[in-house]
Amino acid sequence: MAAEAVTVLVVDDEPLNVDLLAQELGAAGYKTVTAASGEQALVVAAKQRPDLILLDVMMPGRDGYAVCEALKQSEATREIPVIFLTALTDTFQKVRAFKLGAVDYVTKPFEPEELLARVRTHIALRREIEAHRKSRATIQGLVDELRHDMVGESAAAKRLREQIAQVAPTDSTVLIQGETGTGKELVARAIHAASRRREGALVAVNCAALPRELVESELFGHEKGAFTGATQQRRGRFELADGGTLFLDEVGELPLEAQAKLLRVLQSGEFDRVGGARPLHADVRVIAATNRNLQGPGFRSDLYYRLDVFPIAVPALRERRADIPALARHFAAKAARKLGRSPALPPTFIERAEAYDWPGNIRELENMVERALIAGDFTLPAAAPAQGGDGKLEEVERRHIVSVLESTRWVIEGDKGAARILGLNPSTLRGRLRKLGIRKDS
Repeated sequence: MAAEAVTVLVVDDEPLNVDLLAQELGAAGYKTVTAASGEQALVVAAKQRPDLILLDVMMPGRDGYAVCEALKQSEATREIPVIFLTALTDTFQKVRAFKLGAVDYVTKPFEPEELLARVRTHIALRREIEAHRKSRATIQGLVDELRHDMVGESAAAKRLREQIAQVAPTDSTVLIQGETGTGKELVARAIHAASRRREGALVAVNCAALPRELVESELFGHEKGAFTGATQQRRGRFELADGGTLFLDEVGELPLEAQAKLLRVLQSGEFDRVGGARPLHADVRVIAATNRNLQGPGFRSDLYYRLDVFPIAVPALRERRADIPALARHFAAKAARKLGRSPALPPTFIERAEAYDWPGNIRELENMVERALIAGDFTLPAAAPAQGGDGKLEEVERRHIVSVLESTRWVIEGDKGAARILGLNPSTLRGRLRKLGIRKDS
């Protein structure tokens, strides 16, 4: 097996051993560099950056163990796999070698074929690790590019980005759950953009908006004459997403018959066009989203478990209040570019935004910020839909804050403090306490 562009460093103080090893490696297609001492090995390794090192243990001066330890302490050489070659058969010596970071321990005498097999194995393993690292770095870079839309540094926002980075490189089905307006489609787009399918199409379907009688045609397509009005063949969303990702928003609204056919696609990759005579196949990654509990009447349990391979819960905005200032300013900058207005938001707007419950979540915040820039009015609505007015809103907020404070025994700061539970900075919470007249004895 020829080894393309692979360099092996052979370290041994016996010239005959070096020559024999270099000959065997060269015959197998490897390029070799050599060192006759531990000190020389460290210099050559740092300069040549070999793909693997064959290291003798017993050498004058710095022995193999000391060399391995030094290699693993240097950023330039710590990732290079080291195979010890030694006549020492003591178990303690093997354990010591592995503790120092060696990947293998071959005792002399050995068969050349055995050593070459181990070299091939560890070279291949290193390449796999490097490829995985590059893939992860690429994926994380793509996820980072989406941070301008996925704004927030709260624990919930960071966890969301971590989950996207975990699942994006796989083909696993994802079920995104969260209230209306929390950004479930943005999460789906981030997963697709950071996946190996990013060059393929992302086809989004709002299942709730599909006419009930046309759901199957929309998803799977139809043949000419399949039903009244089917004047020509039509490809469905699964065919359009072949090689890419299909995003099924509000998947809980699919009728039961369509659920059964979706289950078949997820199980086998096969489906039939309406009126079709032969099964078709599509290579599609499915991401589904819902704002309701699918574990109940009206949704097949077997389909639920097929979709729920990797669940992602998108938090409501009231559960990540610490992100509200950054989100508000982000939306202000976005709207200002479109409207030709200043993106500045008054501190009072930010303060009230942090206290508001945002029943419409991020979508409501974005709309309200744009409306404020258009009208030049930076007060929140005089009558919040779910609260019934400013006075009522403040009273609801007051009771909620007092309840949280009582549950924490009026501790504001710390991991278990009221500010952390409410998603506010301690200074912001203290400001709210003063404004609402909340005192420990109140």
